Amino acid sequence: MKKATKKEIAEIHKRFVERYSDAVTELEYKNAYELVVAVALSAQCTDKRVNVITPALFEKYPSPKELAQADIEDVKALINTCSFFNNKAKNIIEMAKRVVEVYDGEIPMNEKELQTLAGVGQKTANVVMIEYTGANLMAVDTHVFRVSHRLGLSDDKTPIATEATLVKKFKNDLHALHQGMVLFGRYICRAKNPKCEECFLTEFCKTKETFKV
Repeated sequence: MKKATKKEIAEIHKRFVERYSDAVTELEYKNAYELVVAVALSAQCTDKRVNVITPALFEKYPSPKELAQADIEDVKALINTCSFFNNKAKNIIEMAKRVVEVYDGEIPMNEKELQTLAGVGQKTANVVMIEYTGANLMAVDTHVFRVSHRLGLSDDKTPIATEATLVKKFKNDLHALHQGMVLFGRYICRAKNPKCEECFLTEFCKTKETFKV
């Protein structure tokens, strides 16, 4: 697969930022605690599904303090339409316990400290920082992974390696690029039946056939 040239990368960067500079996550949340929980639940699950689940969860457990003391079976029941709900229930309770014990009930806004919380890996931490603070970070989900390969920005085999490549190539406006690539991949550059007629990057597309993830 051909790689994007420096000139192409600069133009892709410009078009994404122009189009998506105000883009935000489609997850619904009111504060940092709700955002961390929503992002953790969204792994291998759609944002739409998470938005259906979280209102009842947050009503019953409005802060880390309540969630830290929650009965795991009750939490499982509230999130059981989400993929991997058993594991996620365990993780969000453990996450809340640590936030209460170590951070006095406040979600730490630092990507390294966020990663000390149960169920929060590099991608989740970066998504939270991008969304909540506009941090100049990149996070790679399935949409960003697919888009960056189709545009010849990366041929890396893993999301973490892809993230490092995108950071190196794009350098700035990473928060807008992340949000933009997610929305572009979700609605236009879809895994199956991409809407090429709606695409604003067709001249940079290296492959829409061979990369269906």
